[in-house]
Amino acid sequence: MSQSDVGSDLPTPCLIIDVSRLRANVEAMAAHARRIGTALRPHAKTHKSPAIAALQRGAGAQGLTVATVSEAEVFASAGFTDLFIAYPVWVDRDRGRRLAALRERARVIMGIDSAESARALAAQLPGTSVLVEVDSGHHRSGVLPDGAGELAEQAARSGVEVRGVFTFPGHAYSPGVQQQVVLAEQHTLETASASLRRHGIEPTVVSGGSTPTAAGTAPGAMNEIRPGVYVFGDAQQWELGTVEPADIALTCSASVVSRAGGNVVLDSGSKILGADRAPWATGHGRLLDHPDARIHQLSEHHAVVSWPEHTPPPGIGEHVRVVPNHVCNAVNLVDELVVVKAGTVVDRWPVAARGALT
Repeated sequence: MSQSDVGSDLPTPCLIIDVSRLRANVEAMAAHARRIGTALRPHAKTHKSPAIAALQRGAGAQGLTVATVSEAEVFASAGFTDLFIAYPVWVDRDRGRRLAALRERARVIMGIDSAESARALAAQLPGTSVLVEVDSGHHRSGVLPDGAGELAEQAARSGVEVRGVFTFPGHAYSPGVQQQVVLAEQHTLETASASLRRHGIEPTVVSGGSTPTAAGTAPGAMNEIRPGVYVFGDAQQWELGTVEPADIALTCSASVVSRAGGNVVLDSGSKILGADRAPWATGHGRLLDHPDARIHQLSEHHAVVSWPEHTPPPGIGEHVRVVPNHVCNAVNLVDELVVVKAGTVVDRWPVAARGALT
């Protein structure tokens, strides 16, 4: 499907899902999880959409991962009853009240990485199931793997139920390091699991995985993976080699609004693409049907494209398909996703968890 196959009457900019590609991506990751003998608990912060979560569940996902209590509330309201909040949430009285109500509708597991957060959680909701977060090299949150057992013991004494360990190998979002990060993630989870056992706690959940590392995850390395971006793909994953352009399921339909000074200027600025640009990225986004073009300048409502000399540039008013650098940010900027099959608009899915930050 090229841009010309999508209805030209769609207002731009808007985010479009190729539903056939989306379904293929969902099925492929589910099949991979089955091959390596691990549960699949995809991260719903990427799509924030109950419709897409339903596709994942239908393909065999055992539950969902979310980042916030409010995301969990949205998906619980949509009928998803197995949720992991993979974040060191500080549970004060208000969040305790909300979590108590949430637990009446769904099984909820929380992430912790400190004794303080475990005690705060236990004070509000004793007996809550938790996973200890360990740092596998991303150096964001999580304890060192050798310290996981000590924290797990402290957490258990405070009154929560420690079920295992988890990590996020976010440092895999760099070129050429995926296999190295996969091995580091596996070693981290093995070390953390052994640390829990030394403290008398058997880890029943050993959870890891990300879109860049999922393909390299070996059987037995963990019993749960939590990729998110795989459902759509984005320009980062394209440049990392994690996805092929033919697999990218979400694009921003944009119009050429100016050719001033020889530039190709689109109406897809940072207010729909998001502003993320990794240091190694070749631009602020890619054009799906023009892989040699690059967005070299991005402001709120303008995307300025460097157009390859060997290809005639589009005229003013023409539509192009832009691949955002970081699809999770782009999705959170819109109210709905336009669903297309074979070039025809077949549905519109609300981004139900948009802005669910608390």
